[in-house]
Amino acid sequence: MAAPKKGRNASPQSKPGRSLALILIAIVALTGGMFASGHTTPRLGIDLAGGTSITLQAKADQGSAINKANMDTAVEIMNRRVNGLGVSEAEVQTQGTSNIIVNIPKGTNSEEARQQVGTTAKLYFRPVLASEPSGAAASPSDSPSSTSSGGASPSPSGSASAEEKASSSSASPSSSATSQGRAVTDALKADATPSATSSGTDSASGGTGSSGNKLEDQYAKLDCSKSADRATAGKTAKPSESTVACGDIGGAWYKYMLGPAAVDGTEVKKAQAVFDTQTASGWQVQMNFSSTGAKKFADITGQLAKNSTPQNQFGIVLDGEVVSSPYVSQSISGGQAEISGSFTQEEAQSLANMLSYGALPLSFKEQSVTTVTAALGGEQLHAGLVAGAIGLALVVVYLVAYYRGLALVALASLLVSAALTYVIMSLLGPTIGFALNLPAVCGAIVAIGITADSFIVFFERVRDEIREGRSLRPAVERGWPRARRTILVSDFVSFLAAAVLFVVTVGKVQGFAFTLGLTTVLDVVVVFFFTKPLMTILARRKFFAQGHKWSGLDPKSLGAKPPLRRTRRPAGPAAGSVDPKEA
Repeated sequence: MAAPKKGRNASPQSKPGRSLALILIAIVALTGGMFASGHTTPRLGIDLAGGTSITLQAKADQGSAINKANMDTAVEIMNRRVNGLGVSEAEVQTQGTSNIIVNIPKGTNSEEARQQVGTTAKLYFRPVLASEPSGAAASPSDSPSSTSSGGASPSPSGSASAEEKASSSSASPSSSATSQGRAVTDALKADATPSATSSGTDSASGGTGSSGNKLEDQYAKLDCSKSADRATAGKTAKPSESTVACGDIGGAWYKYMLGPAAVDGTEVKKAQAVFDTQTASGWQVQMNFSSTGAKKFADITGQLAKNSTPQNQFGIVLDGEVVSSPYVSQSISGGQAEISGSFTQEEAQSLANMLSYGALPLSFKEQSVTTVTAALGGEQLHAGLVAGAIGLALVVVYLVAYYRGLALVALASLLVSAALTYVIMSLLGPTIGFALNLPAVCGAIVAIGITADSFIVFFERVRDEIREGRSLRPAVERGWPRARRTILVSDFVSFLAAAVLFVVTVGKVQGFAFTLGLTTVLDVVVVFFFTKPLMTILARRKFFAQGHKWSGLDPKSLGAKPPLRRTRRPAGPAAGSVDPKEA
């Protein structure tokens, strides 16, 4: 007996049980993760589960015209804002020439989304000239001007700090720059560009002459505990003007006298929420300024650092309301700054998200907020599921009638694919915010045909080999490479189409494209790790190997050729005989 050749390893297909065990372990692990997360059903979109519909009406602001370009820009920014909150499958679209409709699926933080999409987004950094509690809700002892600048201020402000690009600690604030009170929460970029000013060093009087007296009168009369005063305070002030404003700091209302805007919100190039692991001081918002904004920010913080409380603070003013008033102890240069305080993770991420996505080109007024029911979507879903069930039943009937025993392999593969699709969709809801809408359901139904097509390609390749006269086991191994190439090319085309559709479309169509792409990838996984190993195992079973008439692999019914046989060469002329041709 010849010794086996060295250097040859066993074929991976000689142990198909490993592939089957691997995909079984994956299904069990994903199912366990689904139950552990508590999300045992896919998250539904607004058309299936209902949600909130917000209608916004555009208003021309500071010379910005209500035109298609500005409306399209606003839709794009709103889309990014709500998706930054994890509100996937939210619909943001124009209606008419001046309205925008925002549909937010049920199960998301619709109130926070309302604040983000409807905010005009005018953010300025203004120096604080004076500040004090306003209204009965605030205690006089909490006044930010009641302490000197030498110690830790009990003011309700956060703290600002920076890191030089060349050094991580050279520009950090001193220990006296502690932070208390409510952190920045709803800051957004503005679209006006004021010039830098040194108003932070002005006196609390707000200036001299009639304009200063007028500002003082406004400040003295302002009562921020009254909603009427809050609705008008600082709303119409230009960036180059001093103004008064209100701020809800730590649950108490404060009133502020503010100088002209020193830094525009559009100068914030990037913002992100980070957790300070070095000092364990909690969540912070790190801001990177543009080159122009970095210079302005360094100038104003350098001027404010020379003053005493509250004139060493700058107010972060969003649409006329102070959302935070951090103070500084030294100039913050390098184009990087941090805002810290009593941040929660959600507050820090919300602020960073809004700072990163820019300002709206128009102002918007919230016209209506309505609750959307899922009645119509439920009826459409029921009709779609019925259509899908009918289509699946027809596929099963065709497989059983044409492939007989092989239909069991196809049905088992379809069940594995369906289980993986369901579990992964359930997990994608809480992880990336994926929501299943009606087009996504259509994508899953279309995937039934794509998956069944892969099985048919493989089966036909195997049957072609049997027609050539080969037995089942070599037919499976010889037919697989040819079927594999066809399946990969077909699935690649489907995935490419889904990817292009996902990139160039918005809204519900993206749900269809995402589902189609996901099921296409799962088709490859199932065919390689389940269908092919299962066929290898069944090829060793008598029912299939001997071509039973109900196996779907009967050589006679397939019109197979006789088995391939080797023919012996005729024996050469005997020794001493004469070839007739030579005679």
